[in-house]
Amino acid sequence: MKKELPIILITNDDGINSPGIRALVDAVADLGQVVVVAPDSPQSGMGHAITIGDPLRLQKVDVFDGVGSWQCSGTPADCVKLGRDKILHRKPDLCLSGINHGANHSINVIYSGTMSAAMEAAIENVPSIGLSLLDFSFDADFTVAKQVARELTIRMLGTKMPGHILLNVNIPVTTPEKFKGMKICRQAYARWAEEFDHRKDPRGKDYYWMTGKFINMDKKPGSDVEALKDGYASIVPIVIDFTDNATKQWLESEWADINN
Repeated sequence: MKKELPIILITNDDGINSPGIRALVDAVADLGQVVVVAPDSPQSGMGHAITIGDPLRLQKVDVFDGVGSWQCSGTPADCVKLGRDKILHRKPDLCLSGINHGANHSINVIYSGTMSAAMEAAIENVPSIGLSLLDFSFDADFTVAKQVARELTIRMLGTKMPGHILLNVNIPVTTPEKFKGMKICRQAYARWAEEFDHRKDPRGKDYYWMTGKFINMDKKPGSDVEALKDGYASIVPIVIDFTDNATKQWLESEWADINN
């Protein structure tokens, strides 16, 4: 009896026509039954937004040779929800989101549409990976990123993974010859120092353009920022439960009467 191919759901936040998602499809197309459901336009920085007050449109498109693909009018998280419910009709075996144009390491994970799409799948108990290349340019070289995506996909499909596993994978800008490999890391403690440039439009009305600088405050070894700086791809396991257990225990001690 022929073994059924694993179903790999692919999505992103840069849109279905981005070079990054094409690179991802190319990297894993022969590893299973690949299905693409991605936004019809860029959705970077969308986070885990979902569409509630507007209708969602889902259209079959011919973008990738031999790969079923649909474009969605909604957010990255919407794409995963619709793909699961209306196209696949069952849980996929793996969800891959990316390959994102630009970094999603450290604190960027909370803003990322790429990671939120992968997280949405993980909530459904689908092993998921968000992949990002530290290059924002449209013509970025995805050679190393494709290598990382393929190896991790093979590993994920060949390993009995725990429930709700979600990996945040970032790839440095490098060549195959200089690439150091991959490292399992922790998320660096960092933040964005944001500024809003005040401008006026041609009609004299005020508007603001957000700018900012990434500040890494993490001095301890083993972070994703450190690994990327040293030429490695970083792999950070992400948890969906946001409970701060240390603070919970402290509150239970300090406010011991509150549960009475």
